[in-house]
Amino acid sequence: MSQTRKKTSSEGETKPQTSSVNKFLRGSKAESRKENDDLKTTDSQPSNWIQKTAPSETAKPLSSEMELRSSMEKYEQFLQKLGKKAVNKCLDLNNCGLTTADMKEMVALLPFLPDLEELDISWNDFVGGTLHSITQQMHLVSKLKILRLGSCRLTTDDVQALGEALEMIPELEELNLSWNSKVGGNLPLILQKFQKGSKIQMLKLVDCTLTSEDGTFLGQLLPMLQSLEVLDLSINRDIGGSLNSIAQGLKSTSNLKVLKLHSCGLSQKSVKILDAAFRYLAELRKLDLSCNKDLGGGFEDSSAQLVMLKHLQVLDLHQCSLTADDVMSLTFALLAWKGAWKQESPSSMLGRWLVCAQVIPLLSNLQELDLSANKKMGNSSENLLSRLRFLPALKSLVINNCALESETFTALASVIQTGHLAKLRKLDLSYNDSICDAGWTMFCQNVRFLKELIELDISLRPSNFRDCGQWFRHLLCAVIKLPQITEIGMKRWILPASQEEELECFDQDKKRSIHFDHGGFQ
Repeated sequence: MSQTRKKTSSEGETKPQTSSVNKFLRGSKAESRKENDDLKTTDSQPSNWIQKTAPSETAKPLSSEMELRSSMEKYEQFLQKLGKKAVNKCLDLNNCGLTTADMKEMVALLPFLPDLEELDISWNDFVGGTLHSITQQMHLVSKLKILRLGSCRLTTDDVQALGEALEMIPELEELNLSWNSKVGGNLPLILQKFQKGSKIQMLKLVDCTLTSEDGTFLGQLLPMLQSLEVLDLSINRDIGGSLNSIAQGLKSTSNLKVLKLHSCGLSQKSVKILDAAFRYLAELRKLDLSCNKDLGGGFEDSSAQLVMLKHLQVLDLHQCSLTADDVMSLTFALLAWKGAWKQESPSSMLGRWLVCAQVIPLLSNLQELDLSANKKMGNSSENLLSRLRFLPALKSLVINNCALESETFTALASVIQTGHLAKLRKLDLSYNDSICDAGWTMFCQNVRFLKELIELDISLRPSNFRDCGQWFRHLLCAVIKLPQITEIGMKRWILPASQEEELECFDQDKKRSIHFDHGGFQ
């Protein structure tokens, strides 16, 4: 009987230790109550049984259990102090205003989080200079899959310590070091431990002051990152000079789904360099080349491979100084010609037009298109917008501040009326102040066909105020027939008294909430 009780008691002492770890990771109150019950059961054993049990067999489990419970309480108090809640296998301390003392407290808790998979301490300035205290514990959280250290003011010593520690977390799938200027010039120190077969899927290095040498190193590293799906190098203006190396590396990342090169100092030549890599990126879903002001003119003869991105859903080319010929070339990127697109395309623009008599859609999965802040495209945008009918999945169209003309609106209204943009949810036409009242009237008469539209913006520039024409009445009539719309931007349009009354009546009679964002009519 004594031996039976001893065995049962031993199992009871071991079990609370396991449940304590689980509760610590999950923040489960139920597990805590179970621990207390188990401990009471153990403590209630007869004294003669306790005397027969060797002290060495009971002291260690009880000590371990008390240590775990104490650490669990400290963990919950730590999170509560920062306004956070325990989440299974995740420690999210993003933008918590961590102090040096908080960092020490967090580091002391890491040994009790062996199953941790996500650690986010981004946007905490005091992380800088203390990262080594965390990296020294990386071997205790070897199951880590996500590590986010964005905007932590990392020092050179920090990034060096990180490079040495990454070898200890082979399961890493996401690394975000964005907005840390000391990463620039030190990228090889950080990523040198990445070997072929790395599981990294997401690499974000936004605004890290990357140098041309960093870009060259990255290009050489990319072939080792076979699982890479997201690469964001935005706001690193010096990597344009090493784009040849990066593009060469991209040819080996066939699983890439998102490529962001926003504000990276790209030039006309960059388009041709990237164009050669696009043929290898068949799975690409999102391409962001925006805010590269020297890119203008690069698309004139270099969009052949862009059209092959048949899975592309988001294309962002805003503020790229696109020329009329760029727009013409992009127009052909929206379609191809039967029997001719596989052959060498005609060199002249006229020749391209002639072979487009019969067309088949490409980029048919495109859902978001942003061409805003390209003022030179105004004269040639009519042809582009008229071919939006070849984008049946389009949900967001942003063409603000493009110097659009009334003819452009006419082309857009042929497309809308025929129902080819039936899935459009967001339409931004703001800062196109040159559109005459007749153009606005034609547009407002046809906007009622955009049945899934949620957001419409037709605001004027901040420096320009203008009287509303009779088209406003057509807009109100159209809005009634749009069941999903909730937001209409009309900043700096001036309503006469009669139209203000119409809007007030509309606001009173409507059965659903529609916000007219006019900033106060004058």
